[in-house]
Amino acid sequence: MNPEATGATEETRVLVVEDDRGIAESLVRGLRQAGYAVDDVRTGRAALTAPSPDVVLLDLGLPDIDGVEVCRRLRARSNAAIIAVTARGEEADRVVALDEGADDYLVKPFGLAELLARIRAVLRRRRPAQPEILRHGPLTLDLRTRQVSVDGRAVALTLKEFSVLECLAADPGRVVSRRQILERAWDAHWYGPTKVLDVHVAALRRKLGVPGLIETVYGHGFRLGVAQESQEQP
Repeated sequence: MNPEATGATEETRVLVVEDDRGIAESLVRGLRQAGYAVDDVRTGRAALTAPSPDVVLLDLGLPDIDGVEVCRRLRARSNAAIIAVTARGEEADRVVALDEGADDYLVKPFGLAELLARIRAVLRRRRPAQPEILRHGPLTLDLRTRQVSVDGRAVALTLKEFSVLECLAADPGRVVSRRQILERAWDAHWYGPTKVLDVHVAALRRKLGVPGLIETVYGHGFRLGVAQESQEQP
């Protein structure tokens, strides 16, 4: 399954809280195939001590602590999205779980496609809207019009050059791997030579004219660094 289509990233972590080993293993397998990082536990106590994830799939019928109570405690300490996963389908059960902090409620049995759609939905609701303008030092990107400027000077970029720069400008200072850039700017299943990326990065550096703005992190990828004084191009 294509992680790009599911909205999953290497940084998106899901905690599966399910006491039925067979169900848990099936969920973990499906989520990992969809591109999520997954941890799984069998009890409420383990869920309350697990590292904070982005999404919690919480069975309400746990052997040690009632799932609704686990939901309440998780919500008090975490901003993770919580999806109650349970065989309890009565309206009153759904109302209680939602009132105690669950973001969604999924009744067993259910299909993997529906689960993935609900995960995408809760993540969209919790993530802040992507800004239309990205700024870093002298650099400004307008994502709506796909225009770029350096110190107010317009810079003409190709579509691919803009896409590469957007990948880096979305999180300045973070190293973005060559594979991540190729998958986002070219194709999720890019199998061509990575040298094409070096050509576009070289063109970006030349057009932007800002020494130190795009740094090469050897063996890893590229990142936006601390820009030095820009240089006007002839």
